[in-house]
Amino acid sequence: MLYWMLLIIGPILFGLYAQSKIKRAYQKNVQIQSRGRITGAEAAQAVMTSAGINDVEIVQVPGQLTDHYDPTNKRLALSEHNYSGTSLAALGVAAHEAGHAIQHQVGYSMMKVRQTMVPATQIASQISSWVMMAGIFLFMFVGSGLGYNLLVVGALAMGVVVLFQLVTLPVEFDASRRAKVQLVELGILERDEMEGVDETLDAAALTYVAAFVAALSSLLYILSILNSNRN
Repeated sequence: MLYWMLLIIGPILFGLYAQSKIKRAYQKNVQIQSRGRITGAEAAQAVMTSAGINDVEIVQVPGQLTDHYDPTNKRLALSEHNYSGTSLAALGVAAHEAGHAIQHQVGYSMMKVRQTMVPATQIASQISSWVMMAGIFLFMFVGSGLGYNLLVVGALAMGVVVLFQLVTLPVEFDASRRAKVQLVELGILERDEMEGVDETLDAAALTYVAAFVAALSSLLYILSILNSNRN
């Protein structure tokens, strides 16, 4: 019982910690303006231009930390504060997304794998939770073979999600690494300004680790139930 509780409560607490950490880091560093006063959109463009990328559109999207790179449409989306902002947080996030554009251009292998997995992961993430909940209910309270079979399907679906989250980690870490290097090499930020960027991007990376831990814990929980039935 303790093992199962840890698999459920542990990831929830870790996820809450990761979310609070990125919120604190972003709110802190969005208040610190860069000396060069370059906007996030300008920084992203400079990073991509230095890599020979001239066919990616930079657009502004609503929300906070809704920033992302769309490799299919070659579109780099920045949230309002990061698009026009000149803070350390804005430049860090914008350069990070530009790092994804560079990954796409150079054919970064893990990004290719991640993109290949997107369709299957979307389906798996949609069905995994409902299938697992139905399977657990039937398995524990009805004891039917259908419940066991649903749990097997749920475990397979969650396995896809776990693999996707695992592949996402090196993609995100590498994008941040590229961002940090380019911000200094291009003279967008001075080295002593990088502390705020490091804090923001490292906190963001922790949210991806938390997502992987949560998915892995869910999978282990289902496998534990299946194993207990087999024993």
